Amino acid sequence: MLYQRNIIKKIKKVLTRDEFIILTGARQVGKTSILVMLKSYLEKKGKQCHYFNLENSEYLKSFDEHPFNIFKFIPESKTKQTIFIDEIQYLKNPSNFLKLLYDEKRDSLKIIASGSSSFYIDKKFKDSLAGRKFLFEVYSLSFDEFLIFNQENELLKQLKSPSPPFQKGKSVYYKKRLLKLWEIYLRYGGYPKIALTEDESVKKILLEEIGSSYVKKDIFDAGIKNADKYFSLLKILAQQTGQLVNSQEIANTLQMSNKTTEEYLYTIKKSYQVAFIKPFYSNVRKELTKMPKVYFFDLGLRNFFLNDYNPIEKRIDKGAYLENIVFRNFLNQVKNPDKIKFWRTQDKNEVDFIVDKKAFEVKFDKINFQEAKYKKFKEKYPEIELEVVDYESLINEIKKGDI
Repeated sequence: MLYQRNIIKKIKKVLTRDEFIILTGARQVGKTSILVMLKSYLEKKGKQCHYFNLENSEYLKSFDEHPFNIFKFIPESKTKQTIFIDEIQYLKNPSNFLKLLYDEKRDSLKIIASGSSSFYIDKKFKDSLAGRKFLFEVYSLSFDEFLIFNQENELLKQLKSPSPPFQKGKSVYYKKRLLKLWEIYLRYGGYPKIALTEDESVKKILLEEIGSSYVKKDIFDAGIKNADKYFSLLKILAQQTGQLVNSQEIANTLQMSNKTTEEYLYTIKKSYQVAFIKPFYSNVRKELTKMPKVYFFDLGLRNFFLNDYNPIEKRIDKGAYLENIVFRNFLNQVKNPDKIKFWRTQDKNEVDFIVDKKAFEVKFDKINFQEAKYKKFKEKYPEIELEVVDYESLINEIKKGDI
């Protein structure tokens, strides 16, 4: 059974345009399923569609020889056909493949392709393909998608209603069920395969498979020679969630060159394992550090690298954990990690997040928020409203359906 993803609505808006569509994201986040659902959607509308997985050596070899070899595998047609290509990064020159088909065959073909991660696409797409593509980034499930995958459609419907039952105090069941599911989501994350598994011990096994086997594929395809150092780096980043990333300090810790460390960090970013958010500033020389802060795209993957699946209330890293939760919630809203920033001065005045011209400081307990510490920020940016996000307020937002 295939479950709907929020991103499909956005993709449908450009299906009738000539530009080709690329889905990119980490392995195992559901890109192939999205292709299958789009194919089914178009076929129900009477469109001719064909699917090719480039892990099939026959297709790969033929398409590498020449892009027009695709016509060997599809029937002649007087109407435009839609071609779905999975794992397009395996082509020797995916940029040339797509560019040639767009420039010369866009009247007869529409290409919708997926790539395992933007690292490979970024590395092999030597042409900018400007004006020829729509790029959609696919992440692991948001919490509302997680509810759908758990067949909690009635609960989701209640949440999205104008007056959710929790606000009226009418349903103890809905409240308990929602918070239980949210706790599971925070502990094991939103990879579709894991969301569809009830047994928590199996969830851990599947996370180990994603955190080890599939990350190893990224390592292999990126040509990284020292897998142990790469995994050690991911563990360090999990421990430093919400902190500045100093590549030289990490290099010293791992006894690697700074150049190699930077290459590993680049691969980790382009494989959608973590996000490095940039500083917000008006004058970088006077105000800010240039180092980014780190957050994991998936909470379960972070917990795997920490080997800690405890509920947030029982964790020693609850502050960093909550920051990563808030980051993931912001990502659901803005869809692009580059739109999420932080503010920090050289003398360590800091605000955790700047999103859509609003500032957010994350504290597990609101009582720990000291307004005086943010005087410099308020003086510098009086037009930006500063809001405190604590664990209790986040739970209240979940209850209201703000997910």
